Formats: sequence, C-alpha cells, structure tokens
Amino acid sequence: MRIALAQLNPVIGDIARNADQIRLAIDQARRDMADVLVTSELALLGYPPRDLILRGGVVEACEQAVGELAMYAGDLPIIIGHPRRVEQGIRPLRNSASICTGGKVIAIYDKRLLPGYDVFDEDRYFAPGSDPCVVEIAGRKLGILICEDIWRAGDNAVQRMYPDDPLGDTIRAGCDLLVSLHATPFVYGKWLQHLEQVSRIARENKVPVVMVNEVGGFDDLVFDGRSIVVDANGETRAVLPGWEACTQTVDLEASHAGDRLNVAQTLEMDPLSEMYEALVLGVRDYVRKSAHEQVLLGLSGGIDSALTATIATSALGPENVVGVLMPSRYSSAGSLVDARELANNLNLEKCIELPIEDLHQTARSTFRAAQSGALEGVADENIQARLRGMMLMALSNSRGGLVLATGNKSELAVGYSTLYGDMCGALSVIGDVRKMQVYDLTRWINDHPRKLGFSTAPIPESTISKAPSAELRPDQTDQDSLPPYEVLDDIIDRYVDREMEVMQIVEDTGFDESLVSKIARMIDLAEYKRQQAAVILKVSPRTFGRGRPWPIVMKASTSCPQEIGTEKDIESGISRDT
Repeated sequence: MRIALAQLNPVIGDIARNADQIRLAIDQARRDMADVLVTSELALLGYPPRDLILRGGVVEACEQAVGELAMYAGDLPIIIGHPRRVEQGIRPLRNSASICTGGKVIAIYDKRLLPGYDVFDEDRYFAPGSDPCVVEIAGRKLGILICEDIWRAGDNAVQRMYPDDPLGDTIRAGCDLLVSLHATPFVYGKWLQHLEQVSRIARENKVPVVMVNEVGGFDDLVFDGRSIVVDANGETRAVLPGWEACTQTVDLEASHAGDRLNVAQTLEMDPLSEMYEALVLGVRDYVRKSAHEQVLLGLSGGIDSALTATIATSALGPENVVGVLMPSRYSSAGSLVDARELANNLNLEKCIELPIEDLHQTARSTFRAAQSGALEGVADENIQARLRGMMLMALSNSRGGLVLATGNKSELAVGYSTLYGDMCGALSVIGDVRKMQVYDLTRWINDHPRKLGFSTAPIPESTISKAPSAELRPDQTDQDSLPPYEVLDDIIDRYVDREMEVMQIVEDTGFDESLVSKIARMIDLAEYKRQQAAVILKVSPRTFGRGRPWPIVMKASTSCPQEIGTEKDIESGISRDT
C-alpha cells in the first residue's frame, strides 16, 4: 500500500487557505500514485483552535470544505481531520476524521480521548466519540485514531488515567493497519519517546502504524512534523522532515534500506539542534502568520539578547531584524563592543543606538522633585529597564515591527525581570529555555555556523565567557542576588518541570533546605509577573503560561500573599534588562 502523508502547516481559522493546501497534497498524492492520503488532526481548521471554534459558522465552513475536498479527490481516498457539529452528547462538537472516497464521505471517526492537561483543553470543547472505526481501502483494513487515542497521556508528566482504550478496541475490530492523525506539540526529547511508543504498538499488535503530525508555529506552541511510518515489526520505515510542510508517499511494501525515508538523519538529530529549530520555526510563524515582517529587540551585549537575535535572524533573515542598543552610565564598554560585534556577525542591516542616560536623569530629577527624595535601589534599576521597554515599544509603533522579549526561563521563574521593561514585547523567544541551556545553545550555534547559514560564529566569545549582569548598578552581576545558575536551574527543573516538593528536592540534590525553600518561594511569588509576560514559546514539558495555570494570590508553604507585586527585594522580583 502506498500512503501519502500530508504534513501541512495550516493557519488557524483560515479554512480556505488550509483547504487549498490539502488540494495541493491531493495533487501530489495522485502524481505519486498513492492509494490513500492522510492529513493531520484538525488540518482544515488548524490546531489548537481554542475558543475560535465557538464562533458561529466556523465548524459549518469546515464541514462544507470536507465535502468539496471529497469531490476534488474523486476516487483517491482521503482522510481529513476537522471539527464537526453533532446533536447528541454533552457538548455539540466532535474532533473528527472523515474518510472520503468516490466523491463523498463514507465514514467518520470521532476522537475518543480528549486531553485536558498541560496546554490541552479539548474536553472544554468536544464530546468524546465512543466507537472504533475500521475502513477497507485498497485491500487493507485501516483502523483510524486521533492523537491522544494512541498516546493515552503516556508522553506527559501529568498523570492521567483514561477508562477507555481506543487503540485496543480498534485492534480488536480487525484492522491490519493503524492510521493516526496528530497535532502533537514539540517538547525537547519527546519525539524519540513517541517513536519508541509507536514502534512498541506496532510490534505488540503486529500491524504497521502511520502517524501524520502537524507542523508549524501556533502562538506559544510549535509542532515539529516528523511524521512516522513503522512496519509491523516495529522498524521505522519513514520519517518526514522536521520543521517544514511537505507531502510524501511511503510504500509499506518496500523493504530495501534505501527506501527508508529520512530515518537516519532524524534519529541522529542533536537535542540542541531540535530546540534551535523549534525556536526558529516558532518565531518565523508567529511573525509571518500575524502579517508582520520585521522584529525589534534590545541588544545589551549579554548572552540572552545575543541568542534571541541569532534565532530571529535565522527565522526572518538579517534584513528583518532590528537591533537596538540602549546604553546607560552603567553599561560597560565591553558590552557595547559585544553588541556591535554580534550585529556585524549577523549582518543586521538595521542597528539603532538610543542612549537612555538623559531619560534616566530626567526621571530621577522628576521623582526627586515630586517625592522629596532620590530614586534609588531597585526602583532606580527598574526605571532603567522600563525606559528601555518604552523605547522599544515606541520604535515598534513607529516602524511596525514586533518586539521580542529576551528573558530566559531562569529569570522568569524567580522574578529576576522587570514588568513593562525587559518583559515587554509580543513574543518571549527563550522564556522556556533555562540559563544553562542558553549557554549550551550559544556554544552549539558557534560550533555549527555554516550549517545554520552564518559565515562565522555569530556570538562573541566574550559574551559567553563574561559573568552575566543586568548592568543596572555599578559592578553588578546576577550572582549578587541569585545562586549559581547550575544550582538554580536544577531547582527550577525539579520544582517547575517535574513538580517535585521542596523536601524531595533537598533529599535528591543535597542542596541546603533554606536555599531550596527560598527559590520555591520566589517562583510562587513571581507568578503575578509571568501572567503579564509576552507569549512564551513552549519547548519544555512544563512551560510558564497556558500550560501551567497557577494562582497569583494564594497561601501555600512557599508563598506570602501580602508580598506579591511589591518588587521590593529579590524574593518578590529584582529588575533585569535585556
């Protein structure tokens, strides 16, 4: 059997455009003499549609498009992911796959397991299906599943048990090939887990498995594609390219090693390469799908802004990245040299220098006159960061580009950032990348410049090697206020990503209990900042934002509600600039 996998990059809500993509995939499948074409989950609408799916006419437009595509495909069988409206059930919508041939829909499968954890909220919108679906196409009995039906929350740290077993029911219904439509977001390291799970399912049930995944950036989520075909022995037959839309046909009967599509390259992919590609795709699609071309960001000479600028340049090209230097009296000469060298290495065509010293002095004078006292300490540091944020937003208003926030996950975790300052912007590019991962990524980039399209290692070595500093007061370094980043990141990984308790972290790591308690408390207290932050691209299992809905005002063992929002000390948030 020859199966065409339509790994497409839809725009959420643009049903006409998405249907045109499927038509092009149908044309390609015909040229490849495929027996059937399969799309990803909700391919006609785009995933995740969130509350857009509740808007009048959206679901009906998808259902109409299914009928039109069935007519266009004619005798080529196609399996299309889309929402549909139903009369019965606790909610009037289903997450469905229509199986079409001969110009009409011959069967419909409704997704049975609806995730409601992490970033997923399908049980908010859809009613679950109840029955397996097995259809005969080209002499094979295809069992149809949709995403969670095959994963069963087995790829997520959040424990969830489902009473139903769609996979087992489909096997028992007599299928000899499993076809699963997916919209599985990227998380570093998860793809290999998926491959192992799919291979085990194929091996244990002695049936080939075809998994078609969505690709593209959708707000905070990035979908990596890398659709999979494994044979009945669990051997990987094909892997579609990551990070790009394509339609490729796989012959399940082919047995030669040369017929194994993209398998070796994908299995050998470096985890840092995965993360970089995900962030690049996330930036590119966020900017372009929102009808923008250009981005702006502050260049401080520090490692975070250097990494963010490099990712943006890969995503959009140097002609569409505007670097902005905003020095103050505390900015070191070395930082300015590093920022200019980075801009030169990236070939940024537009680099603007806007010193904030005069603005800062005006603010200090105004404050002194109004308050009969000096602007000093954290208040003085934060005003500098907010002046920089103001300048970036003013440039955005005047030039039309989107501002990129440059803070990393470690800073956002403990509130080492400034609201309406370095946190402002449309998109937080590395807000899910811990500080030590930032160092790893920058070194990896500098080790592979030509692979990434750069003529030289883009990030200055002094940017990587110098002690990180906000440069908001004389001789400041991050470690004046924070533990070493190796320690901080270990605690964040355990407390946030793995949801471990303080005492469990202490027992596992040997860290001082007072330190772990303090960091946990800082993480809880900084939630009020994070809920006002820019959209954060998700690359880790637990990302601040939609996937970690945390209360702001609460009483817990590591929180003091009365201190939330004060920014008066490190425990409730110290300033950071870009």
